[in-house]
Amino acid sequence: MRDLSYLKLLSEKFPNRRKCLSEIVNLNAILGLPKGTEYFFSDIHGEDQAFIHLLRSSSGVIRDKIDDIFKGELSEEERQELAHLIYYPRRELQKQSVASGAPAAWQRTIIYRLIRVCRLVSRKYTRSKVRKKMPEDYAYILDEMLHTDENEKDKQVYFESIIDSIVENEAADSFIVELCDLIHNLSIDQLHIIGDIFDRGPRADLVMEELMSYGDVDIQWGNHDIDWMGAACGNEACICNVLRVATGYNSFDVLEDGYGINLRALSMFAQKTYGDDPCERFRPHILDENVYDSISPLLAARMQKAITIMQLKYEGQLIRRHPEYRMDDRLLLDRIDPERGTVLIGDREYELLDTHFPTVDWSNPYRLTEEEQSLMDTLRASFMHSPLLNRHVRFLYSHGSIYKCINGNLLYHGCIPMTEDGEFMTVEMNGIRLSGRALMDFLGGRIKDAYFLPEGDEGKQQAVDMMWYLWCGKASPLFGKDKMATFESRFTGDKELSRERMNAYYVLSRDERIVDKILREFDLSTEHGHIINGHVPVRKLEGELPYRAGGKLFTIDGGLAKSYQKKTGIAGYTLIYNSQSLALAEHSPFIPGQESSPRVEVVEKMDPRVRVRDTDNGRELEAQIQDLKELLSAYRDGRIKEDGAQ
Repeated sequence: MRDLSYLKLLSEKFPNRRKCLSEIVNLNAILGLPKGTEYFFSDIHGEDQAFIHLLRSSSGVIRDKIDDIFKGELSEEERQELAHLIYYPRRELQKQSVASGAPAAWQRTIIYRLIRVCRLVSRKYTRSKVRKKMPEDYAYILDEMLHTDENEKDKQVYFESIIDSIVENEAADSFIVELCDLIHNLSIDQLHIIGDIFDRGPRADLVMEELMSYGDVDIQWGNHDIDWMGAACGNEACICNVLRVATGYNSFDVLEDGYGINLRALSMFAQKTYGDDPCERFRPHILDENVYDSISPLLAARMQKAITIMQLKYEGQLIRRHPEYRMDDRLLLDRIDPERGTVLIGDREYELLDTHFPTVDWSNPYRLTEEEQSLMDTLRASFMHSPLLNRHVRFLYSHGSIYKCINGNLLYHGCIPMTEDGEFMTVEMNGIRLSGRALMDFLGGRIKDAYFLPEGDEGKQQAVDMMWYLWCGKASPLFGKDKMATFESRFTGDKELSRERMNAYYVLSRDERIVDKILREFDLSTEHGHIINGHVPVRKLEGELPYRAGGKLFTIDGGLAKSYQKKTGIAGYTLIYNSQSLALAEHSPFIPGQESSPRVEVVEKMDPRVRVRDTDNGRELEAQIQDLKELLSAYRDGRIKEDGAQ
């Protein structure tokens, strides 16, 4: 039973029995509706054009809806044009205006067609929920049009007069844009991003802007996201690594045009220090041409080498500062023999392919030169004071977590660290031994501390340092490998030495019993629950499947990033969970201007159909109904006086 003080607060919103009963009826009706559609994406890696297309097309679902409505009525070309208008309304309206001045007849026809699409995608929601998603300026008009049957004679003139008024008052373009945006928002009820928004691709900043335009979105942080978040917190090793990856993939636009990071100091330092160095081991992967900041491959290579050496120095300092990380094997600069041009790794000596280290003091190889320190001061200030980066990082914090349990499913980016015998790996942090869910909760808290603890707090620096560990630490659930082989791949070229071995989780999780163990650890049903993660590209070309453990675990990193597509053979997965099924959409590589329908496979049918009452939101609504019933009882027995009762 709720205490009387809580019921009195509730009575301010529902001041009498009539309003109480009305809300109970409303909530019960919502419980009976089909659940909204959830979309799961993973490992976007800065591929803004491909991801935005998947998002705005609802991974091909909007095109399917158009075909359902208009097949037999409109040609293939007309249906495709309508789909592209919904995906990119501003761009397509501009094309139409240039081509024909967007005549009134065309505008009327398009509005009518869009209303029909909007009706179809909105039919599983209550009228009030649909109205909440509408743009405020057009809410009344849209509400009327969506719920008016224009085929009824009495309503036909009314419906047509609304459209005529919109067109005649030159509001058609803005109305069409808002209507298209409403279709997007109604097609995806909940959006889940299973990590790695950043790195490799050209414009992670544009991906973030698109995500921030969606109402119900959550993010499970990936190690690449944590790296950028750590950079924004001032972690020097993270800053170096962000810049190393960006220079290595020719991603200068996201740094300078996107986030306003000043790279002039780095380019000048690299040219001065490595100007006579060909830097062959650091040549960038050019998968996308920069639009705003064209840098030659040779300069990019020199910038990458400069920042890589600084990264190795800062990482060495972190490892020495934190023996609890147990990463002494990554201290490699002090194992180089500069005279012989070799490095000792383990008990074996390897020849170095690059022996030019002009900034390394071999008596103290992890100390930065004065010029390197000055450069870092500039870069650190640029990252920490970038307005847009901080805006995006705040969104990652407010809408993100290290894992999420929702509607019976467990979402996380990488893994739950495990030992080879199938037990949760125990990790000692701050003198506490942690494993499984407790480890995830502890690390999630440290991530928040890194950004939100005030400067000078004794735990602030520990948390900021931890951000780098989460990027590449042996027991990091976001990384899930034994090492980050940056040094080996750049300086030795030995493929076996450069191999990064996955945590035992990735083999064990093929076993349904292990997946059940993880689900139980997070208090989820082993009968109906699923694990959904990303991080490791599914190599479809080698016969790998995105689901395992009897369909209880989904890995949905299918290679949206161009750098993975030669390995995977596809361009990413979308997992779609609606009231009737759980389905995987498999995407082909994105080519601007070309429509490519995904291959959709239903992997689990929902029988019976999932209703709102079966979801986490439904359980919250049922709790609200119980509270309202207690308030109703308090009104009836006089414990609380009604206001305005009839």
